[in-house]
Amino acid sequence: MKRQHSTMKFQILCFLLLLACMYPSVAQGSYENCCLKYIKKIRKTTIKHIDSYRVQETDGGCNISAIVFKLKLRTICADPRQTWVQELMQKINEKNNM
Repeated sequence: MKRQHSTMKFQILCFLLLLACMYPSVAQGSYENCCLKYIKKIRKTTIKHIDSYRVQETDGGCNISAIVFKLKLRTICADPRQTWVQELMQKINEKNNM
């Protein structure tokens, strides 16, 4: 009986240790593709290189809603309430529908 009790304690300890090791990696992964702040302006030369965009919602691990413009080598996060952002989204939609 005493041996079962110590085995059970060891298993619980191993399980808790495993959870403690996994927690930081799970917490980091939730912010991997999230915008954390917006840009204020964008250069006209940069606009030419935007391929597409996606909408970031405030669900899951993302704290702010944003429009994420995709360039070849990076992404740009913008405030979806800004007029210039909405106009740029419309231009990209028109360009992709041609």
